[in-house]
Amino acid sequence: MTADCVGGVWSYAAGLCRSLPDTRFILATMGPHPVQAQRDAIRELENVTFVESDYRLEWMAGGDLDFPASRHWLLDLIAQYEVDVVHVNGYAQGQLGFDRPAVVVAHSDVLSWWRAVHKCAAPPEWDEYRKNVIAGLASASRIIAPTAAVMHDLEHHYLPLAGAASVIPNGVDATAFRITAKQPFVLAAGRLWDAAKNLAALSTAAPGLSWPIAIAGATEHPEGGTVRLANARLLGSLTPAEMARALASAGIFAAPARYEPFGLAILEAAAAGCPLVLGDIPSLRENWNDAAIFVDPERPVELHAALAMLIANPEERRLLATAARSRARSFTMDRMARAYSGLYREMMHNSAVLETA
Repeated sequence: MTADCVGGVWSYAAGLCRSLPDTRFILATMGPHPVQAQRDAIRELENVTFVESDYRLEWMAGGDLDFPASRHWLLDLIAQYEVDVVHVNGYAQGQLGFDRPAVVVAHSDVLSWWRAVHKCAAPPEWDEYRKNVIAGLASASRIIAPTAAVMHDLEHHYLPLAGAASVIPNGVDATAFRITAKQPFVLAAGRLWDAAKNLAALSTAAPGLSWPIAIAGATEHPEGGTVRLANARLLGSLTPAEMARALASAGIFAAPARYEPFGLAILEAAAAGCPLVLGDIPSLRENWNDAAIFVDPERPVELHAALAMLIANPEERRLLATAARSRARSFTMDRMARAYSGLYREMMHNSAVLETA
């Protein structure tokens, strides 16, 4: 299974490995190296062999230049460990010409991100990326997305997916999130350098609110540069345990996203009993309709009004928190793991049938 250590893909991959202890995983990471806490967490899992590289991710500048070398690296791992199924958390590696069935899992994509953030089509320098995504999707035995909204984006920007595609929602272990006495602050989480997370809107919306805003997440871009925001306390990158404690005490969780394929942090916040204020985009409507307050991501005044209303209304916060926590029960790690386990078995069976035909 390929993965990166930059954002939600790591949490997804680590959680899946942890939830399928009878499945042997070769976890191969590319991009920025994991921090020590990530290494320690994955090395606790006896069913995981962890292999690192620093090949650039496909969405990074020059990522296509690293593709030939990363291709040989992955093919060598597949042969060395005699894998049965290749699970690609990306696109380009789906076209490697594996002699094993490959599932491509779509977590996000640049063209959809660009359209959501910049309100226009991606410029020509992303044409090579688009070709690689199309090739990866076309080569995959199966294609999985966490929401129907992501599936729609793939078909809009790349190619029809036909019968090989299906939705498996992400999940979390709800037992990792407890509810304590809520404190008067608004919490948000995400990479501050990612304009799709739209965390700068919280900085704009904050003046005049009686509660402070705290934001958890990386401030340094993996390709260089640091983001700073006014009117918010920046917590930096938190460990899973630290994040769980922050969510347990947060009075409100805000995610005014412009683009969010699924939103693991939102699901974690809901499991921790936080009322949700979310960007009004298709994927978040798909998951949280009637269980959150939705605001136009481009109108911080709406975000301010929604937060001010909840701050002033404890009963509304209680009702929204209850609705969010109830909805979160639909997105369990156990359900996700069982779906992937079934998918792996199906792919192995189909591969065996083809080999003996």
